[in-house]
Amino acid sequence: MNAADFQLESPIAARRIVVAMSGGVDSSVVAALAHATGAETIGVTLQLYDHGAAVGRAGSCCAGRDIRDARAVCDRLGIAHYVFDHETSFRETVIDDFADAYLAGRTPIPCVKCNMGPKFTDLFALARDLGADCLATGHYIRRVVGPRGAELHRAVDPARDQSYFLFATTQNQLDFLRFPLGGMPKARVREIAAELGLGVAGKPDSQDICFVPDGDYAGLVRKLRPEANDGGEIVDLGGQVLGHHGGLVGYTVGQRRGLEIGGLAEPLYVVRLEPETKRLVVGPRSALAVGAARLSDINWIGGDHVGPLTAKVRSMAKPVAARLENDRLVFDTPEYGVAPGQAAVLYAGDRVLGGGWIEATEAA
Repeated sequence: MNAADFQLESPIAARRIVVAMSGGVDSSVVAALAHATGAETIGVTLQLYDHGAAVGRAGSCCAGRDIRDARAVCDRLGIAHYVFDHETSFRETVIDDFADAYLAGRTPIPCVKCNMGPKFTDLFALARDLGADCLATGHYIRRVVGPRGAELHRAVDPARDQSYFLFATTQNQLDFLRFPLGGMPKARVREIAAELGLGVAGKPDSQDICFVPDGDYAGLVRKLRPEANDGGEIVDLGGQVLGHHGGLVGYTVGQRRGLEIGGLAEPLYVVRLEPETKRLVVGPRSALAVGAARLSDINWIGGDHVGPLTAKVRSMAKPVAARLENDRLVFDTPEYGVAPGQAAVLYAGDRVLGGGWIEATEAA
């Protein structure tokens, strides 16, 4: 890693890099690499949970133990470290939105909301207040300087690529952001941490949703929104009652397990959720085929790209051929498991063109 990888003008010693530090190995290595360039480096951590409740929480980020780990890394590197309390902002923009989305029968992505809010809004303001030349993060994605400015590209390591969760990054933010790990495999990042004697070298990766440490999403929503416990009917596509459920919050589009409906020749899947009637509509897999989806809040960083593209409608899905017609994303072939509340991220090859939120789907 050299100064050029942070894409800053010389002399690098006159530059100031603020690093968003979650307490994990990725952001810790970014801090070490930034410090090694000779630039002034400052670590910043947002405390996103109540300290007393979070201090013993494993597998999360931005909580008590993780804050201590980030501070220990900064102490070892000899750089400044600041912690800012953003619990209220995180609760309002991420956790409350997560609960409300489930109540509305949607499948939320809180990691995107966190990037859009506390991380890429609050941290931006803090970094600029600190006089930074850039804000560096441990995300696995690449910032490529193209003929018309900074572009966002998928990470070299496809198993670690986080472009799906960063589709809402604006061009203004991209001009200020740096992602030095986008060209590395995760194994190399851990090697660097071990070579530098960082205590987080072997620390496990944080889980997908940091504020649900036990993975019980439905339990959290029921705690925050007691009305989520309201049960209702399970019906087929024709409206025939097949059974009853204990709350829509326990189901997502495309789900097969947990329906507890037996005696049928063909497996049933969740086709849609109807929060207004509290009905869970199920059907055969063929009923999940989607020909198009309507998007909202589209963020476009693709410049003058027009025509066909590829779209990714789930974080673990492969991009598929599609075209964007105003706010309507049309798939070349039927796509399955497309759920309102999720994101559709658009690509031209490895370049991220942007994306939007799936509001509604059209059956194939």
